Formats: sequence, structure tokens, C-alpha cells
Amino acid sequence: MMKRFPALAAVLLILFSCGDPVTPPKPTPEPPAPPTAITLSPGSFQVAQAGETLSLDITAPARPVLAGLPSWITLKDGTYKDYKITLGLVVAVNDSYETRTATVNVSAAGASAVTLTVTQEGKKIVPDPTPGTNEAWQLAKKLGLGWNIGNQMDAFYNGTWAGDNFLYPNETCWSGVLATQATFNGAKAAGFSSVRIPVTWLKMIGPAPDYKINETWLSRVYELVGYAEKAGLNVIINTHHDENHHSIVENGVDIDTRWQDILGASKNPEVNAAIKAEIRAVWTQIAEKFKDKGDWLIFEGFNEINDGGWGWSADFRADPTKQCNILNEWNQVFVDAVRATGGNNATRWLGVPTYAANPSYEVYAKMPDDPARRLMLSVHFYDPSEFTIGDAQYSDWGHTGAVGKKANGGDEDHVKEIFGNLFEKYVNKNIPVYVGEFGCSMRAQSDARAWAFYLYYMEYVTKAAKVYGLPAFLWDNGAKGDGKERHGYIDHGTGDYVGNSKIVIDLIVKAMTDNSASYTLQFVYDSAPKF
Repeated sequence: MMKRFPALAAVLLILFSCGDPVTPPKPTPEPPAPPTAITLSPGSFQVAQAGETLSLDITAPARPVLAGLPSWITLKDGTYKDYKITLGLVVAVNDSYETRTATVNVSAAGASAVTLTVTQEGKKIVPDPTPGTNEAWQLAKKLGLGWNIGNQMDAFYNGTWAGDNFLYPNETCWSGVLATQATFNGAKAAGFSSVRIPVTWLKMIGPAPDYKINETWLSRVYELVGYAEKAGLNVIINTHHDENHHSIVENGVDIDTRWQDILGASKNPEVNAAIKAEIRAVWTQIAEKFKDKGDWLIFEGFNEINDGGWGWSADFRADPTKQCNILNEWNQVFVDAVRATGGNNATRWLGVPTYAANPSYEVYAKMPDDPARRLMLSVHFYDPSEFTIGDAQYSDWGHTGAVGKKANGGDEDHVKEIFGNLFEKYVNKNIPVYVGEFGCSMRAQSDARAWAFYLYYMEYVTKAAKVYGLPAFLWDNGAKGDGKERHGYIDHGTGDYVGNSKIVIDLIVKAMTDNSASYTLQFVYDSAPKF
């Protein structure tokens, strides 16, 4: 029988009943009421050209969604809690000279959408530099204003069908005249310091492996160079329409046989190797022919190498470096071939182009290795093409032009952007750059408005080239009159002025040579036509 211990039970009861008092549970707080509107903090951003990471606080009744983010803004998501979220917006560097703005739509269920604006500064346009004394500036001064005798030695097709091929083009099939000593004397007397003689070698090159150039053709080029030398002009010769970026179809057959096929080379190493062998052979022969000529003669490896899309083809846009790296290879082969011939070619100035000779594609260019360190970058400038060579033939250009009468973009700031970039990245670092072609289709002097803006464009571009240390060569294709692709200035046979060209030539000679303190690029800008 169990004994009872009443005293112990009482003690235990007291011990267990004397603990801390039980705290009643806290009441659950009421959740915050959902907002009825979306709020942003801040409501807009101003971002520097260098880019930065932004912090955006959003309050919204549901998880917000951002729409309309451009490629230059990357979203860094956050945690949405209690109707609030903080997002990161990574803004990339703005490599253009234009200010850019993104308008982003911020939406959430249960509220009206709001907009966020992100505005980012562009690069500052390079200020007008003070002329320097490095070798690039000295060469710019020496070459000065140049003239192209285009459509003379660069014809690639004479328009006549002959069996399974087209007849050999010749000097007169496009120009209609033979160039003479008077031609080059006339250019010199007009005020040009240099001449660029575009040459197409296409049908004058024999088969592999020697690729022998027709001696008659080579000697004629030599003769024209001699005319220019006697006239006191600096000279550039090149391979011009050997580039394969057009299609010539006769009787339903594509008869284009031009050999500098950069698209084919980018897709097939064997094609590339064959083209490089031909480049080496052709330039070795040209260089040997001219090796004793002085340094007033410049060789330009190529003209406007591209795949026919001028930088807009699907192949190029998919990976621009693919074709541009091929051109970089070709430029190196050209330089190596010329230097190997010795004589004056060991130190002669050589010009190498960007893709399509477009100055915007200098970012993909790699200057070849050159023991002489005497290379020039070659570009062309016809911006905006809708004004200079396009079908629209707008009457106006520049800051005083009327909307609807001028092409979009390409005004004075664009000229300064392009030329300023070339100055900053090349000329200022002692790498010469020249504008191998520039110009604008001739306007009728009887149309006062179109004529005034035409003259303004020609003066402004030439003066800008001078200011940024870029010698510039006027494109002259011998086409007389006015209208699309009419670029006749100096008669290719007589050296006389063509039509009203003296007015234009005198103006651009002034723009390139007048060093008076009052005649600045700003002065030209302030003198723009006003209608």
C-alpha cells in the first residue's frame, strides 16, 4: 500500500505554480493598405556620358513591370515587399555625340501606368583644335585641297556585250576624253595641291599565278602620274573598282568579274588566300613601276571595299569584325608588298581605307605593321547622302535649313563629330588621315535657294576638314550640268572650268587655304543661308 506524503505534494504544487506569468500573444498588425497609384523616386534621371548605375524606388499596388527599356539600359531586379521595390538601372557609355533619352513605361495591376525618363549626355564634340606641328599636320598642309579625276582610269565596264564577256573598258568609255598635260595644269592653276587618280586594273590583270598587268595600261597610268608631277601636284593612285560590290547583268548573265570579293573571302579561307596572292602580285608590279618617284606620290591600297551593302547587309551587321578583319589582312598584304620593292617605296606614304571608306567604321580598323611608320588612314565623306548624291535632292542643309527641305541628320555638328573623332584618335596621335573623296551633286545656279545651301555645304565641309587637320579631295566624275551624280568641275581633257564650277572651286580653295584669324569655322557657320 502506497504511503501518502501530503507535505511534499504541497511543495511541488507551489513550485510549479510560481513561474513567470504567461504573456498573451501580440495581436497581428493590420497589413498596409495597397496604394492606389504608382510612385517613382526619383521620377527622372540625368545621366553622364560615361554611364552609371541608377537606383529607382517604386511603390505600386502590384509588382511593377517596366516596358520600353532601350538596349543601352540593363535592368537589375529587386525584391517586391509591402508594395515597394528598388530596381537598379545600369546605363551604358554613350559613344555617340547625340544626347539620348529613354521613355520607360512603368505599369502594375490596380493602378494607372506612369513614365520614367532617362536622359544621357553624348560625347562632347572635339573643340576646334589649334593646328599642330606633328607629321600628320605637316602632311595635311602639304596635300591640302585635292581633286579626283574620277571616271577616267577607273571604268570597269563599257556597256558593250561581247560574247560571254564585256569588252575591255578604256580611258574614254566613261569620260569621253583623254586626259592631257593641260588637264593637270588646269587643276593646279585652279588652286588644287594634289590629285587622286582612281585606277581600275580589273581586266588588265592576267591569270594566276603571275597576275601580269597589261603593260600598255600600266604605262598610261605612269604617263598621267607624270603629267601631274610636271604640273606640281601631289598624287594618289589606287586600285579602285576592282572591289566586288556591284552586280553587272547582261542578257540575264552576271558578268561581274571583279576580284576583291570581301564577302567571299570572309566565308572561305581559300578564296581569301587567292585574293591576297593577287593583291601581292598587283601591288608589287605597280610599286616596281613607280619605285623611283618621290614622296609626292602616295599609294592607296583600296577604295571602298564592302560586300555591296555598304555596312547594312545582313552578313555585315551580324558580325562587322568578320569582314573588317579581312580588310585589315588585305591592308597588311598591300603594305608588305610595297615595302618589299625597296627604293623610295621603302618609305613612301601609303593610304589604307576603312570598310567602305566610311569614317564611322574606323573602330574596326587596325593600322598595319609598317617598319617605315608612314601610313595614312583613308576615308570618304558624303554625309548626308540624301542631300549630296541621293534621289531626293533636298534644297537645304545645315542649321538654317527648313524642316522638310533638308535630310534628317548630317548637319554641322555631325561634320564636327566625324572629323573631330578622326582628329582626336588619329591626327592628334600623329597618324595622318585624308578624305579621299567628298562632294555634292551640282545644283542649278538659277535656283537661288538650292545654290546657296550647296555652296554653304561645300564651304563648311572643306573648312571643317582644314580645321581638324584632314586634307580633302573633291570628287569630280566629269559629269557636266546639275542634278543627281553631277560632279563636273575641271574638264578632264582641257583643264578648263566646267560650267559654274569656278565659283565653287574658288570657295573651297579659300576654305582650305585662308588662315586669317577672322575666317573661322564659326564664321562660316554664322554665314549660313537664311531664307
